[in-house]
Amino acid sequence: MDFLPLLLLYLCLVLAVAVLYCSHAGSGGGRLGRAARSAGQVLSLVIPTRLQSVTQEVLLRLFHTRNYLFVVLHIALQAAVYAEYTWEVFVYCWELEFHLVLLLLPYLLLLGNTGCFILCSCANPGIITKSNHASLMKTYAYDGVLFQKGIVCATCNVEKPARSKHCSFCNTCVHRFDHHCVWVNNCIGAFNAKYFFLYLFTLTVMAATIAIITTAFLIQVVLLSNMMHGSYIDDQGQQHAVEIFFLIQHLFLTFPRIVFMLGFVILLTLILGAYFCFNLYLALTNQTFNEWYKFRRYRHSHHRTLQPCDRKVVYKNTYAKGVWMNLKEIFKSPAVLERKKKK
Repeated sequence: MDFLPLLLLYLCLVLAVAVLYCSHAGSGGGRLGRAARSAGQVLSLVIPTRLQSVTQEVLLRLFHTRNYLFVVLHIALQAAVYAEYTWEVFVYCWELEFHLVLLLLPYLLLLGNTGCFILCSCANPGIITKSNHASLMKTYAYDGVLFQKGIVCATCNVEKPARSKHCSFCNTCVHRFDHHCVWVNNCIGAFNAKYFFLYLFTLTVMAATIAIITTAFLIQVVLLSNMMHGSYIDDQGQQHAVEIFFLIQHLFLTFPRIVFMLGFVILLTLILGAYFCFNLYLALTNQTFNEWYKFRRYRHSHHRTLQPCDRKVVYKNTYAKGVWMNLKEIFKSPAVLERKKKK
């Protein structure tokens, strides 16, 4: 059994390389990227060269090529949560006479989320072709900072319209490019941004709803058992009043799968909630993630080249038109809005 610690150590090192590789791939030349490169150089002295090359090749295929791995993982995690909710939480809550509408709400949200997921995955995100290139060139004006006129995509061999970007995953230029989402295996652009926004919203509410119902069930169990007014005897034979830590431990031993699922959906709700709020901020200010990231990188590189006597250049988002119009642009494509104006 002496090989187990060594195996665990190698797995940890491989995981560390994976995290550092992904951080380096997405962080450009920032502090995180430099830290990732430095840590990667240290780890390269410990991890065998063959293992490094295999790990990098796997990560390249996973995170830099279009594949269905994360879609399958997404469906598997969702199926696991709903299986546990259906076979245990729903049954117990039904016996405790929870309102049926409340218990069915996660399934209704699942239907809406699945529809948004399919639309987001299958819809055209706004791929720029020769037939629509001329019209898309007129949709947005160049701001002269993040988007310059006359830039030609080396791969597609067309002039890039303002707010567009070439996606290395899909090997196409996308109009109003936001990002490539591995969870839906598609780019998020002008024509499917509304589906992604609704997908993210329903996914967040879905996780929060299951967390609330499960928490309510566990609280009901504690109240019915009158456990909070009881006591327990520890290993030294001393009697103690029931505390929160003991209560959580008891619930975990009694309902291990339910408590584990609850911890997972709570964590998921926090992560998704924060990400949804960030996307809401981008929508309200009429920014894409690509533009937000490019501006941060531009500001960082611009400040580094400034001399003490130079004046700072203030960038203004020329695409913001007010909260209502910004949201309207998400749910109605700019091309549709332009046609209505002409009429």
